[in-house]
Amino acid sequence: MNLALLLGFTQALALTMSVAFMTYVALIVVPYLRHRRAAPGDPHRLEWHFFVPCRDERAVVGDTVRYLRGTFPHAHVWVIDDDSDDGTADVVTAMQGPRHGGDRNLHLVRRRRPNARTGKGAALNAAYRALKGWLGRHADTDRAIIVVVDADGRPAPDCLAVCAADHLFGDPRVGAVQVDVRMRNRGTPPRGTGWWRRKFGLAMVRMQDLEFRSAIAAIQLSRGRTGTISMGGNGQFTRLSALDSITHGLGPWRGALLEDFELGVHLLTRGWKTGFTLDTHVDQEALYSLRRFLAQRTRWGQGTMQCGKYVRRIFDSRHLSTLGAAEMLYYLAQPWMQLLGTLIYPIPFLLLAFRAAGDPGAVWDWFTGGAWILFTVYGAFGLLPFVIWGPIYRSRCEPGKGLLRAIGWGFAYAVYIYTFYITSWRAVFRLARRRNGWSKTRRNTELNAGVVALDR
Repeated sequence: MNLALLLGFTQALALTMSVAFMTYVALIVVPYLRHRRAAPGDPHRLEWHFFVPCRDERAVVGDTVRYLRGTFPHAHVWVIDDDSDDGTADVVTAMQGPRHGGDRNLHLVRRRRPNARTGKGAALNAAYRALKGWLGRHADTDRAIIVVVDADGRPAPDCLAVCAADHLFGDPRVGAVQVDVRMRNRGTPPRGTGWWRRKFGLAMVRMQDLEFRSAIAAIQLSRGRTGTISMGGNGQFTRLSALDSITHGLGPWRGALLEDFELGVHLLTRGWKTGFTLDTHVDQEALYSLRRFLAQRTRWGQGTMQCGKYVRRIFDSRHLSTLGAAEMLYYLAQPWMQLLGTLIYPIPFLLLAFRAAGDPGAVWDWFTGGAWILFTVYGAFGLLPFVIWGPIYRSRCEPGKGLLRAIGWGFAYAVYIYTFYITSWRAVFRLARRRNGWSKTRRNTELNAGVVALDR
């Protein structure tokens, strides 16, 4: 094939992919910018149970339990100790004792090896079975709501009222609700590090906050139109009757590393509606370390690839519209598209470099003769879908910050997003080597203690 023709073809293909993605971004931005707060509901109409999965979480679990019990005194808190080595269970047991008034709303679910340490989904299933046994056979499972919270999570004080609203759990057809996720350590640098690491850590946290509060939130709101809102690993609210309907003797949470998305697939294909709200949130800690961030996102990417086994289930479901099924299949295709992108996007530049090495004058004449316009458009379409999230994030979440800083956040976010190309390749290599176990992520507060976190 002629080199110029091949260069044009690969550029056109890459540009087509970029334009398609930019169109998608434009469609999801509009519902996000037009969002208005809805009226809350009465949380006392429902019964609330917080599930807190823990593995070696002694450093954070005590504060989390105190926060949940103090903020939501009528709710039950179920701490799942996944055979911790650091005395996590002892902290909870002490809080159940007489010194704390014999708290009957605080429960401890203990798992032991070899049945423990098999993933977050298995830990949640253990709490689900314990709750079912505690409630008894005649419980009103439509009223019982399970709230999954990370061991360092902080749900907003109004989250129960917001989720009880008429359009959320006030609607009996809604089986699950996901709330907005925020990074509570935004603007807080890591401790005891040099100038560069402090700046880099601050930027990493800011990008994670921008990602969840703008891009992911916008995607979730747009999914309200397709009926395919997905669940997250933190701030996940699910009706107990909905969990019962998908258990089938296996437990509601299955074995994928992305157990939250997997749960949503089962709920949606069973006929339940899912909801998302920006009106409340859950706070969690973002990661300062690029290495730990890549490990976390590799796990998420691998989990998405594992959920590819549900393609036929999604395609055949009579409960999903054609648009809804297409949206879910697009999501499942994203890590594979990222792999394809790493192969296609560099080709025009490699071909151009090869041609320039042989005849630099001809390449320069071609470039200055108008080809530069194509490369400019090519670069703009590759960057703009990510850069725009900086000003959007400033507008919705950080109005006190300057516009130039917001534009800088946008360019930083573009670089941040390209790390997903790395994690997609790492994920596919893990799949190829059949390494399907959890790749653990250490929490910021636990690094000095040398413990490992079971988080999403």
